[in-house]
Amino acid sequence: QDTECQSQLSTWHGYVDWKNRPALTNRHGGLRAASFVLVVEVLENLAYLANASNLVLYFSEYMHFSPSKSANSVTNFMGTAFLLALLGGFLSDAFCTTYYIYLISALIEFLGLVVLTIQARSGSMKPPKCDLQAAPNVPCEQVHGAQAAMLFIGLYLVALGVGGIKGSLPPHGAEQFDETTPQGRKQRSTFFNYFVFCLAFGALIAVTFVVWVEDNKGWQWGFGISTFAIFLSIPIFLAGSPFYRNKIPCGGPLTTISKVLIAALLNCGASRNSTSAIASMTSSPSPPIPTGKECGKNSNGKEVGSIETPSTSLSCLNRAVSDTPACSALQCSVQQVEEVKIVMKILPIFACTIMLNCCLAQLSTFSVQQAASMNTKVGSLKVPPASLPIFPVLFIIILAPVYDHFIIPFARRVTKTEMGISHLQRIGIGLFLSIVAMAIAALVEIKRKRVATNSELLDSTKPLPITFFWIAFQYLFLGSADLFTLAGLLEFCFSEAPVSMRSLATSLSWASLAIGYYLSSVIVSIVNRVTGISTNKPWLSGSNLNHYHLERFYWLMCILSTLNFMHYLFWATKYKYRSARSSK
Repeated sequence: QDTECQSQLSTWHGYVDWKNRPALTNRHGGLRAASFVLVVEVLENLAYLANASNLVLYFSEYMHFSPSKSANSVTNFMGTAFLLALLGGFLSDAFCTTYYIYLISALIEFLGLVVLTIQARSGSMKPPKCDLQAAPNVPCEQVHGAQAAMLFIGLYLVALGVGGIKGSLPPHGAEQFDETTPQGRKQRSTFFNYFVFCLAFGALIAVTFVVWVEDNKGWQWGFGISTFAIFLSIPIFLAGSPFYRNKIPCGGPLTTISKVLIAALLNCGASRNSTSAIASMTSSPSPPIPTGKECGKNSNGKEVGSIETPSTSLSCLNRAVSDTPACSALQCSVQQVEEVKIVMKILPIFACTIMLNCCLAQLSTFSVQQAASMNTKVGSLKVPPASLPIFPVLFIIILAPVYDHFIIPFARRVTKTEMGISHLQRIGIGLFLSIVAMAIAALVEIKRKRVATNSELLDSTKPLPITFFWIAFQYLFLGSADLFTLAGLLEFCFSEAPVSMRSLATSLSWASLAIGYYLSSVIVSIVNRVTGISTNKPWLSGSNLNHYHLERFYWLMCILSTLNFMHYLFWATKYKYRSARSSK
């Protein structure tokens, strides 16, 4: 009788509940289901950022890495974590639902944090303590052997778990909304704004309370808190199981992309040059591929009519369907070709956000070391340098609700559009703010070194007589840039991508972070090599930050960010939204 009753209820086609039964429109999805995702994101980002924001000091003080090696190790860890989001997104689209990918990833991150907690608690699993003041001629023993293996096994288990979570949790929350209605699309936009808000709220706890615990009570307590936070997120996520609607995987998106590209490449040959290909890439939007349909059916369960004629943009890819395939396995439909075109058009926008994330990498590396060399006291309270991200975090927490409840409604009334401020405009604002941030960072470093010179403390490790609040300015602008760009890119990739590739496309937002962190390490290495050859003294090497030419590095980042912004404007002005709708 329950089965007959359930069959009479309206269902979400292409979606199932946690027991793999058809999801019901009056029971599954909506704000209630998405609220569990938002709470989980607070705990998940708390667990991750509590360690990532302070890890550079853990490496230098307890594992005895040099400042530059500590910075590169942190950026490599964070880059790997975010790059693995692509794996989480791919698995969510191809094999498992986002529901199961999150649970598996959370357990992996929990295991990695347990390993790090055990190592931090045991003195025999770390290098011996080092006191440069008592024994200045005795070199510190860097972590090696089994100790290093334990450190990096724990660290990269955490990275694997974080990657899976980042690749599955945002699309899982966004899939709870009915995008076939204006109300559903507006609620989805609100979800992405509050997802960044919750990410910042978790970061606020991480960079204040947890970092203070790590610096004053010991790293074993800091790792322990992170372990408890990710463990607590699992039952909270499971509590929302009766309300979730889970998208049925529609097959491997990489298979479709690879098949179309290979078929087009074999058939295309050298008939078109690269200039005309780029021109056609932005000249016209792809035909609107239905977005409310899952695996070939619309919201009413009827078959979706396939696209019969390919668009003129990226016409070289049309050879995948216009010519006879080299083998039957490479036979493509027009629908598949158009979906790949959409992904190809998203990629330049994604690539332009990498430079911003390269700048953001400095918040976890050199900026923390700058603050550590300054006066971090506020009255009688000594603020840990790794708590500096509290400035952009607080600004995001304040700005996100203001943006969603005041700025966006006002923009919608003025522009008469559903979005108000487009995704690409949000991303562009973030990229511009990153330029300002790098210029401010260079000016602050000039002031910091001038104080060190005037105080005759260039060769000393004592705190400089200048407040760390000067560093807050670059944090403020970079945090604001992150809010605009991350939320804009998440929603842009999710709303523009084909349904069968949404989790993977959304993961591009995190992959941009990953490549940015890796690029930061590469730029630091290149700068050191080039300046070491030309001046015999690399800009960013040594054990004393006062001897670095960090201000020159920041000016270089400012110039690169400006060039990147100009590159972004080229693509953004030519991009044609395939899903733009007027507000109703």
